[in-house]
Amino acid sequence: MTETIRAVAHFSDHKILKGTTQDFSPLRPLFHIQPNDGSPPVEIRTKKLKALFVVKTFEGNQSRRDVAGFITGPSETAHGKKIAVHFKDGELLCGYTLSFTPDREGFFLFPSDNDSNNLRVYVVMAATREVRAGPAAEVLAKRVLDERPK
Repeated sequence: MTETIRAVAHFSDHKILKGTTQDFSPLRPLFHIQPNDGSPPVEIRTKKLKALFVVKTFEGNQSRRDVAGFITGPSETAHGKKIAVHFKDGELLCGYTLSFTPDREGFFLFPSDNDSNNLRVYVVMAATREVRAGPAAEVLAKRVLDERPK
């Protein structure tokens, strides 16, 4: 039986598509999303994505502000080691990963903020400016946050 997951596809060109998927695999170059609006399924080429967010709900909590950077937490958890991702569009994601290898096309990240609407995120390496794991992840997160306008 194939699992249906709620997914929000963020494309490199800033488009966003919300829907469900049953065939996403980081090992395949494409998958399909059934949009929320009932329109026909859309074929997605993974390399055109910035990231695929697997979410709890499509609505999220609009009044909630995600925690920027790392929450004081251990350097490793059941979800792996700390990782910080700075995307080309300026977004910073912090979390944990079991599968980061710089030469792969992407990897899964589990958010550091347990209250996030995101369950996990598949990050496409081509959409990143910089990725750091382990102790260097904290350094990257701090640098990016310090560079942001106050």
